[in-house]
Amino acid sequence: MASDGVDLSVRKGEIHCLLGENGAGKTTLMRILYGLYQPDEGEIILNGKPIRIPSPRAALTYHIGMVHQHFRLVSTLSVAENMVLGLDEGTGPFLNYKKTYKKISQIANKYGLIVDPQAKVWQLTVGQQQRVEILKALYREADILIMDEPTSVLTPQEVDQLFSTLKTLVDDGLTIIFITHKLDEVMEISDRVTVLRKGKAIATVDTADTNKPQLAKLMVGREVVFRLEKKEVKRGERILIVDDLHALNDRGLPALRGTSFDLYEGEILGVAGVSGNGQRELAEALTGLRHVTRGAITLDGKQMTNRSAREIADMGVAHVPTERKTMGTVPNMTIRENLVLKSYRQRPFSHGMFLDNKAAQENARRLMKEYQIMAPSMDTAVKVLSGGNIQRVVLAREFSGNPRLIVAAHPTYGLDVGATEQVREILFAQRERGAAILLISEDLEEVMTMSDRIMVMFEGEVMGIVDAEGAKIEEIGLMMAGERKEGVESASAEVA
Repeated sequence: MASDGVDLSVRKGEIHCLLGENGAGKTTLMRILYGLYQPDEGEIILNGKPIRIPSPRAALTYHIGMVHQHFRLVSTLSVAENMVLGLDEGTGPFLNYKKTYKKISQIANKYGLIVDPQAKVWQLTVGQQQRVEILKALYREADILIMDEPTSVLTPQEVDQLFSTLKTLVDDGLTIIFITHKLDEVMEISDRVTVLRKGKAIATVDTADTNKPQLAKLMVGREVVFRLEKKEVKRGERILIVDDLHALNDRGLPALRGTSFDLYEGEILGVAGVSGNGQRELAEALTGLRHVTRGAITLDGKQMTNRSAREIADMGVAHVPTERKTMGTVPNMTIRENLVLKSYRQRPFSHGMFLDNKAAQENARRLMKEYQIMAPSMDTAVKVLSGGNIQRVVLAREFSGNPRLIVAAHPTYGLDVGATEQVREILFAQRERGAAILLISEDLEEVMTMSDRIMVMFEGEVMGIVDAEGAKIEEIGLMMAGERKEGVESASAEVA
């Protein structure tokens, strides 16, 4: 049951965090408050009076707005047109643009949510689109603003800007319900926090009276280790050599410009960098999903440059993609089917043209237990699982063949503290087994604590590679901003 007898009390003019693991029921509860779902029992009381919210339109009449994790904007319309969609803001069939622009500008200037009202939504960055969603709620005079995982798509700079805006909104009398599973955000932004676990409200506490370990224990029902022990592993032989790699991005522009590095057995090489500096293209080039225009990739002495994804997988390469729902799994397939997507052509799963269902069932039973995949059954569709459980399905499938090389792109992105801990433990176990791991992450803390060496990328080039032990965050930050480490030459410089 997504919500099971939840009691939640929110005070006017506060930022109230709703904290819980993936699948704890946070979004379901808020969708009830916004009229998207209807409760089976219980009541909603607003300003001392019981109310019923049969639809989002009804929620607006009670001045309740919601900014969804996946934005509800029409990309081909302008900011102003999205703002008034569904409202009676014009004369007959025509929109009063002058009046609309003026009102948008007044709200935007007041709260620092600057955006061009005439711009098409598809032209905006993700951070700007979120501003439009907040503006849309304020335009419709929301007094209570529900924000569902609002930082999951933002850069650190955009997160800082969002938090500043939310504090201004609260100072102006708004009430904000902030859904998250990130403990740092809770401690920074909230006045009070309610913890959900398996659809139940476990506790509501003042943020000033608690700390991250206490909240983590309430979330997952056990002590959580925030800094896992990284065992000493003797580095083995060189497995991967990447030499002068060049590749284009989806727009046909250079994304990798002379990227070179190597990777060893029992080593985690962390890739740090601001999003969009070639990390995605590097992962895709290594796993056969992007064509390399120049350079070479060698695995265990064998050329793997521009081989197909199947050939590369058969060479012992595992891929944990950023998009676990769209690239990492087939959402409509069951857990059992997803777990054999890489091996269904091989024994014991394949008998000629037919899949051995008994072998697939035994495989699913074993991996679900080993990787703690929580689901009603192995025949549950992956699309209904929480983010953490989907990631466990991906890891179980990719690692079950004991890969030589693991390309892990943002493996803990969007996961709660419990799932993050488990994913990191699994990666450490693979390292101890002797796998070579390329860890791509925008979480600098994760890169610095998980890695043996750190490679920093900027505009498709390697700014430097340093040992993680003793690495200084200031040095990493400068390289992320484009300052090349002393002694590292530009790979993309033209030869005279």
